[in-house]
Amino acid sequence: MGWVESLQRAIDYMEEHLLEPLSMERIAKQANVSIFHFQRTFSILTDITVADYIRRRRLTLAAQELSNTSSKVIDVALKYGYDTPEAFTKAFRRQHGITPSLARNYTGKLKSYNRLMIQVSLKGADPMNYKIIERDSFQVVGVKREFSCVNGENLIGIPKMWDDVHADGTNDRLVKLNKGEINGIVGVCVDKSSYQSEPLIDYWIAVEYNGETPDGFMQLEIPASKWVVFEVHGAMPDAIQKVWKQISSEWFPSNQYTPAGTPELEVYFDGDPWSPDYYSEIWIPLKRD
Repeated sequence: MGWVESLQRAIDYMEEHLLEPLSMERIAKQANVSIFHFQRTFSILTDITVADYIRRRRLTLAAQELSNTSSKVIDVALKYGYDTPEAFTKAFRRQHGITPSLARNYTGKLKSYNRLMIQVSLKGADPMNYKIIERDSFQVVGVKREFSCVNGENLIGIPKMWDDVHADGTNDRLVKLNKGEINGIVGVCVDKSSYQSEPLIDYWIAVEYNGETPDGFMQLEIPASKWVVFEVHGAMPDAIQKVWKQISSEWFPSNQYTPAGTPELEVYFDGDPWSPDYYSEIWIPLKRD
């Protein structure tokens, strides 16, 4: 099954089970990827989280039901996953700008979020520079924190972690330790969802290093892999976010590879990260589809 087809299968599964409790594990299983990879890819392609999509779709259908049937508000609330009319009314007002009772009386405008259909543009107008390499296993040393992927908590926590390592001098210490082929600071994302009951990742800020682990740091072994390495040109964070979106929406759909699920790297080199001339890289381990 192709990359796009796998994602669409997961979306179709969500739509078919909107009125039931939805497990993120079962959703990701439809796409044959981990919870972390599905949530990240979905967010990159749609600019919303999986949880937001489910909530918006349920409230869209709830508004349609209130407008077109005589169902009671409390019954609609329970049908679409809300334990109390108060919780339902609060969520409904946040999305539609009016209360459920006003929707029932055809007063005010409603906001509809339609069912997603993944469409990929392969125009190739904006070329992607990349290379395929193979490397034996190597070691990185640095600091790590665990983040939950629920409700995009990792998207909030990781930028704060970068701020912290710059503020407390950790980044400068790592630069001095850099002894490896990768001559830069790496952000390493380790997906733990395959052996955890909730979608968790370890995020490392580290450098490639050979030797005994220095005091104050931890060590991580990066397994031998075939890698696709993408060039990123431009100011952070917009440039790297743009390339991640191209990777998900253009590169993987047109190639025979899928992510291997082992640690992925973002490599940040010397220079001003806010400069339009800044250079960085994204490293993704590969397996054949």
